[in-house]
Amino acid sequence: MSTATVTPTAEVVTGVPASTQPVTLTPNAIAKVKEIMATQDPVPAGLRIGVVGGGCSGFQYSMSFENQSGMMDKVYKFEDLKVFVDATSAMYLQNCTVDYVETLEAAGFKFENAAVKSTCGCGSSFSV
Repeated sequence: MSTATVTPTAEVVTGVPASTQPVTLTPNAIAKVKEIMATQDPVPAGLRIGVVGGGCSGFQYSMSFENQSGMMDKVYKFEDLKVFVDATSAMYLQNCTVDYVETLEAAGFKFENAAVKSTCGCGSSFSV
């Protein structure tokens, strides 16, 4: 399983330099998102990655499909996958890597975020 990351192909739609992207998706994550998107009808415009309040540690990651970006979103392009990140979430996602992992026990998206100070026992929420 590859853990190499893919840098967005320079299209930061809102004009933010690629070097300031808050989140990186691995090739496995990009492939899985595209696979899931292809099963949707209609096919969404992109993937929203965010941070929301909740969970036992204060924050949780969120992922959802969107048909268009919001007014406060930055739009990043990974290969031909558009990723929407709102300004508030971008602060918490700085230097975060999203991977898709499959093991014998489970499969899912894994967030690796160096800014996280602690997580809850079940691993679904975090604090900074």
